[in-house]
Amino acid sequence: MDMRVEILGLITEAEEQLGTAGWDLTPRDRALAREVAAGLGVVGPEGGRADAVEPQRLERLREALAVLAIGLARTHGRLAWFLAGCSAALSPVLHWRALPAGDGPTFNTVVPTAEQFTQAEEAVRRLASMLARISA
Repeated sequence: MDMRVEILGLITEAEEQLGTAGWDLTPRDRALAREVAAGLGVVGPEGGRADAVEPQRLERLREALAVLAIGLARTHGRLAWFLAGCSAALSPVLHWRALPAGDGPTFNTVVPTAEQFTQAEEAVRRLASMLARISA
């Protein structure tokens, strides 16, 4: 499944919960959302890193996943559930490699397509934008 679609579904669910007062963000939640949004900026703006090679793009996506994991470790409740869902949606990145396998084992990694890189980067940008909005 397209990571953008999965992230959009999670964002839509979160926004519905926030809009119906089913989920009240605490000041601590807002601060953490702001920190995570800033950390996800590692992926960069759309088209801003078009010259980046696959290893650099993969490093940035993995760093974004690390930001989500650290944020998840620092909270509980609905924000944790949301961050966990987003981490799971982006988890295919963990199975990607950007280097040729050569003669050695690949540990079940695959080389993603250019479109998959773009989809993952766009998903991270959407998530960062949503977290910045709810943290305001």
